[in-house]
Amino acid sequence: MEKTLNKKAFILMALVGGAAQAQTTNVQIYGIMDAGVVHESGGVAGGITKITSGVGSASRIGFKGVEDLGNGMSAFFTLETGAKIDTGELDATNTIFNRQAFVGLKTTAGSVALGRQYTPWHSTLSQVADPFGTGFAGSSKMLFPDSGSNVRTSNTVTYAAPVTNGVNVDLAYSAGEQTTFAAGRQFGGDIGYANGPLTVRLAYNVKNSDVVPATNHTLARNTLLAANYDFKVVKLYAAYGADKGFNASLIPNLNAYAVKPTVSQDAVEYLLGLSAPLGNGKLMATVQHKNDKTALNQDASGWGVGYIYNLSKQTGLYASYGHISNKNGAGYTVTNNTESGTGNTGYNVGLRHSF
Repeated sequence: MEKTLNKKAFILMALVGGAAQAQTTNVQIYGIMDAGVVHESGGVAGGITKITSGVGSASRIGFKGVEDLGNGMSAFFTLETGAKIDTGELDATNTIFNRQAFVGLKTTAGSVALGRQYTPWHSTLSQVADPFGTGFAGSSKMLFPDSGSNVRTSNTVTYAAPVTNGVNVDLAYSAGEQTTFAAGRQFGGDIGYANGPLTVRLAYNVKNSDVVPATNHTLARNTLLAANYDFKVVKLYAAYGADKGFNASLIPNLNAYAVKPTVSQDAVEYLLGLSAPLGNGKLMATVQHKNDKTALNQDASGWGVGYIYNLSKQTGLYASYGHISNKNGAGYTVTNNTESGTGNTGYNVGLRHSF
């Protein structure tokens, strides 16, 4: 009887101890539910009207946590999956945590994380350059190459230095994991300064698109300089991007128009934008230009305007419009956060809730 009680006491202590230890990790469940009506026109498919998930911000559910390890060190993790709330499906086939999946350590010397993560180039575009935050019709996604592995990469190790006097530094390296070491790998970083109303950041990304045994493509190099300044009554944005090399200046939808465009291997982009409080919401606008520096001269110009009306801190109604003028057979489309678009004109009306 005594041995049985001791055994039960041991099991109980182990369970309590395990639960107490688990409670030291602060875990948060978060997410965004975004759905809207999207209309697109101007492409070979004609006018299309549909209900879409993730128009302004990709619909998602995520889990993130932090555990204090003592002596200024902590462990952290994030697991985030995308969802199509118009159909209930995952937004990427045969994946679970396709948006983010990483674990890391933070010390006074900075943070190191391993897994699937955003690139410093994309973070600069969405956080500093674009008043739309790379969502909605009219965002920087129309003309800037914000797709594929320019957005996020797997098999990645990142380092974020402690912010000192408003200066931040981030580095990222993604292994190609092929028999040829350099094939498929990607690396980049950013350096920025934020103080009061001013934020400015410079980002760089290098991508090797080779897949063994083919190892003859030029490197894709993306440089992005972005800044914004908050005057309170209006916040102004500006960005300059330079893309050079194979797959450096991606086109979201190569089949949108009757004549398939040629992807530029040498191009630059410009963006001017603003956001301003208006009533119980926020007005956003951009003007953009793509300069194709190749002999084809497939330039494009675009503009967009949008408005978010806040029903609460977590729920908002939105409307946006974007238009692109393609030249010499350029094939850029009005995108939204999760779709590549089917034509040169588009508008969105929808609802977004975060938790």
